[in-house]
Amino acid sequence: MDNDIVFTYRGRNATRADIAFMTRLIEKNPTASRRALSQMLCREWNWVQANGNLRDMIARGFMLELHRNGHIKLPAKKQNPPNPFLNRKKPERPVIDQTPVATTLKEMGSLDIVLVKNTVHESLFNGLIEHHHYLGYCHPVGEQLKYMVFAGKRPVACFSWSSAPRHIGARDRYIGWKKEHRDRNLFYIAYNSRFLILPWFRVPHLASWLLGYMARNLSRDWESIYRHPVYYLETFVDTELFTGICYKAANWHYLGETTGRGKQDNSNKKNRSIKAVWGYPLTRDFRQLMTRLSNGTVEPDRRRA
Repeated sequence: MDNDIVFTYRGRNATRADIAFMTRLIEKNPTASRRALSQMLCREWNWVQANGNLRDMIARGFMLELHRNGHIKLPAKKQNPPNPFLNRKKPERPVIDQTPVATTLKEMGSLDIVLVKNTVHESLFNGLIEHHHYLGYCHPVGEQLKYMVFAGKRPVACFSWSSAPRHIGARDRYIGWKKEHRDRNLFYIAYNSRFLILPWFRVPHLASWLLGYMARNLSRDWESIYRHPVYYLETFVDTELFTGICYKAANWHYLGETTGRGKQDNSNKKNRSIKAVWGYPLTRDFRQLMTRLSNGTVEPDRRRA
C-alpha cells in the first residue's frame, strides 16, 4: 500500500508514496546537489517554519537517512563545506565586575531584560553560561531565544529558551495528547534550557520574579521572531543538585521525573541523573490548543511536524 509507513526518522514518517515522490524528484533533477534537492522537497511539501523559512536542514537529514537505509539514492556529495558546529571554540571567560551584591528585590530597582541573540551582547551571554552555569554553554538548536538581565550596565542573569525535546513522558501525560498531536504541535512548547543568576548576586525572590516575567512576555517575543506563539513552558531540574524551589514559587507545576536514560538508550537502565520535570501553561485552554490537528493561524503540513 502506498500509504504504508516504511521508514521513520526523528518522528517523521515516510510512506511508499513519499519515497516514490523523492525518487522521481531526484531523477528529474540529475545535476542538482543534495542541498538543492532538500530545498525542492521543502517547497513541494510546504515543509516550512511558521516564519516562512524552509526546513532545509531537517529535510536534508531526512533524505540522507533514507539514502543510508537504501530507500532512495542521492547524488554524490559535490563539496564538503566546513561544519561551523564541529570543534566549535568554547566561549571565553568574560571580564566583568564581580563585586558581591546582597540586597532585596525592591532595592535592586529597575531591571532591563533584553533579547541578545544576534546582538553585541550574545558573546557575553555565551561566556557567562559557559563559565558560571554548571552545564556550561551548548549551542541551542531549532527555534531559540536568549535573554540577559541587566541592573544598569551590570549583567545579573541569563535565560535561554529553545525547541522542546520530543519525548517527555510526564509532560505528555499532563497535556494528554497523542502522538499525532505532539508531532504536529510540539513547536508550541518552549524549553528553558539554561537559567543563570550570576553567583555574586544574592537577591531573595529574584529567580521566581524573573520566571514570572518570562511567562508574561516570552510568547509575544517568540511570535515576533518565529511567527507563532508558544502555549506552554517546560524545564528539567537535576534532583541531585537542586530542589526547583524557584519554579515552585513562580507557580510552575511539578509533573514527575525523567527515567534517567538518554534518548539513545538501549539498556533500559539508569545512566544519568534523574531530572524533575516542571511545566507552566501560558493559557487556560492550552490542552485544547495543543491537542487539535488544525488551527486558524498556523497550519503545519504533516511533514513539518
